[in-house]
Amino acid sequence: MITGRYALETGEWKLTQELRKDLPTLAGVLRENDYTANFIGKWHLAKWNMSTGEGFGPVLPENRGGFLDLWEGANEFEHTTHPYKGTIWDRNGDPINFDNQYRVDFITDRAVRFLRQPQEKPFLLYVSQLEPHTQNDLDKPVAPNGVAETFQNPFVPKDLLHFPGSWQAQLPDYYGCVQSIDQSVGRILATLKEENLLENTIVAFISDHGCHFKTRNDKYKQTPHDSSIRIAFVFQGPGFDHSIQLDEVVSMIDLTPTLLNAVDVKIPESMKGRDLSPLLSNPEARRNWDNTAYIQVNSSAIARALRTEEWCYCVADTSGNGEKQPSSDHYQEYVMYNLYSDPAQLVNLAGRVEYKAIAEKLRNELKRRMVIAGETVAEITPATLYT
Repeated sequence: MITGRYALETGEWKLTQELRKDLPTLAGVLRENDYTANFIGKWHLAKWNMSTGEGFGPVLPENRGGFLDLWEGANEFEHTTHPYKGTIWDRNGDPINFDNQYRVDFITDRAVRFLRQPQEKPFLLYVSQLEPHTQNDLDKPVAPNGVAETFQNPFVPKDLLHFPGSWQAQLPDYYGCVQSIDQSVGRILATLKEENLLENTIVAFISDHGCHFKTRNDKYKQTPHDSSIRIAFVFQGPGFDHSIQLDEVVSMIDLTPTLLNAVDVKIPESMKGRDLSPLLSNPEARRNWDNTAYIQVNSSAIARALRTEEWCYCVADTSGNGEKQPSSDHYQEYVMYNLYSDPAQLVNLAGRVEYKAIAEKLRNELKRRMVIAGETVAEITPATLYT
């Protein structure tokens, strides 16, 4: 997201890895153009070790991805904090503790505090919340006290309804966490308005992944399904106030190029994301847009996928180990969904003879995308279950 590059190119092909220091980042490029780059909350891009806890907590300046002005964060935030207590660290490595306050509200308070301070330069502020992610050692999301009770018998999306998983017990807390994020965004926007910054500030809202509540694997994410990969992606501010919803398929690697272009900063040639601004006002750009996102899945599996307007197509190396191998030289077709007729992704069409030609087309496009992403083209064995 902050490099405009695919996961394997950044060094972050699994959770415990370290972000490459030689890649331009949103923060670094903006600092080179006289912005300050400020960070509050969850950082996930310094090296850490789950078994020993090494790397949890303070982050050295060289591992901050260019956020070298205000720093109030923690690597592996979900291991240094809980919903109502915890610790982050400032730029000098000194702790900032909170207790008896909901985590979202604490992080929002820190953001509001920054925004109320006089700003001598244009600024980038990255506010990184944990919620509605699960609290790792509890294996569940945790809403503010008393809020989950207001979401009893909630709406259940169709892509969850037909599967076993953890959603039955966890949706009320999840919705409560989402509500707290909504309120946080509201406070930040209100503060920008009060400080006369709103009309001259671009606000981007994005999530790192969705949540399928262990319906598609034994985790909450790391699959090609929309419940895992389809996320919030909202812009407002100068250049973005068009009051429109776009249906084009885009990727989180498009965030940084779009923001850099919006503030008239040159996009580094190393970035592979696309500037989305032509989609806002140019019907021709929309007609010619390549509605394809390339997806790399690791940790839970070694898999590669395409998401187009109509199709979700994924291949996987079922014999490999996604925690030990960044990629594979051989994949097997795994799932293929028609999103027009089956948006909940309930019927796997991989291997059905009547979709053989479409699968071949998607397979060839996936190989092409591997090359663009800097990967070696792998062999892909077609599914043959129904042929």
